[in-house]
Amino acid sequence: MVVEQHASVLPEVVYESLRSSIIAQDVAPGSMVTESTVAARFGVARQTAKVAIERLVVEGLLRREKHKAARVPVLTAAEIADLYDSRAVVESAAVARLGGIPAAALAAHRALIGAGADFARHDIAFHRALVAGQSSSRLARMHALIMGEVELCIGQVQAARLLSANDVGDQHQGILDAVLAGDSDRAARLTSEHIAVSRDRLLAHAGS
Repeated sequence: MVVEQHASVLPEVVYESLRSSIIAQDVAPGSMVTESTVAARFGVARQTAKVAIERLVVEGLLRREKHKAARVPVLTAAEIADLYDSRAVVESAAVARLGGIPAAALAAHRALIGAGADFARHDIAFHRALVAGQSSSRLARMHALIMGEVELCIGQVQAARLLSANDVGDQHQGILDAVLAGDSDRAARLTSEHIAVSRDRLLAHAGS
């Protein structure tokens, strides 16, 4: 029984650790991620490594061409612009539907304020929680489809120090204040502006 529980948990542990490494750019964009290297790194069977890799491919944190190993995507400027513009449409619409602040979003915001340079995971959690807390399941599914690539971008913003935790926290606070005030239009506008700041700085960095 203990072995069965361990076998069921292990792929999740490998997935979470590999996912965090990709977002933090410990596994750099363009890097190949193979079943053998993941199995060796974590001391697990190749099948366990395969499960973790395929899950990350589905989420967009890895890409795999037919009959080739998975790689961490290197997003072009056009892809980044399209991704962030799509994200702004979905997230601003989701925030406008909020009737209050989800507890998970508030917890992520508070964690981000004290995170220092390592804030990306809290930024990700904040945005996921806002979208999850609104009433449209379709918006939530649309958001989930793009969040893997969004997380890659947020990791790059942190790694290149294009924004600080204080910058991001201040922008989040504005969104939260608008939601608390019941001003859905302002909350949606501030969300779009917040996303645009990250987009513009990331595009400028990519072109430098």
